[in-house]
Amino acid sequence: MPRLPARIALSLSLLLQACALGRPVPGPIPASWAEDEARIRAATFASAEAWNRGDLKGHLSLYVDTVTFMTPEGPRPGVAAIEESFTRTYFRDGRPKQQLRFEQTVVRPLGRDAALETGRFILSGGGEPERSGWFTLVWVRTPQGWKAVHDHSS
Repeated sequence: MPRLPARIALSLSLLLQACALGRPVPGPIPASWAEDEARIRAATFASAEAWNRGDLKGHLSLYVDTVTFMTPEGPRPGVAAIEESFTRTYFRDGRPKQQLRFEQTVVRPLGRDAALETGRFILSGGGEPERSGWFTLVWVRTPQGWKAVHDHSS
C-alpha cells in the first residue's frame, strides 16, 4: 500500500488520536476557518455535480491518491480501487445509474489542517429504488488544497 506524505500522515494520526479521546486536535483554528469550510463544502458538492455529469474522475478528485474507503469487507485503499468499484456498481455505459446529492452536511475543524465532514448521501432516479445513507469524510489541508484522506459511507 502506498505511504501517505509525512504531513498528511501526521494530520491523520493526530485526527485519529483526537477521535479516540473525544476532543479536537490541539492547535489553533485559523481565523479563515469560514473560508476553509466553504472550500470543503464546495469540493463536496462539486463532486456530486461531477458524478451527475458522468465525470467519475471529477467526482473522485476530492480524494488524495492514497485515500481509504471503508466497506463492509474493510478499507479499500486508493482512488483506483474506488474508481473500479464505482464503475462496476454505480455506472452503466459511462453514465451514473442514479443522480447523487448530499444533504445535512456538517463540517467541523479538528485543527488547523484537518476537518471532519458528516452528512447524508442520496442516490435517486434511473428507474431504480432510492439509496441513501450517511457518510463521514476526513479532510486534510494539502498543497493542492483540502483533500479527503478517508471516506466511510454506509
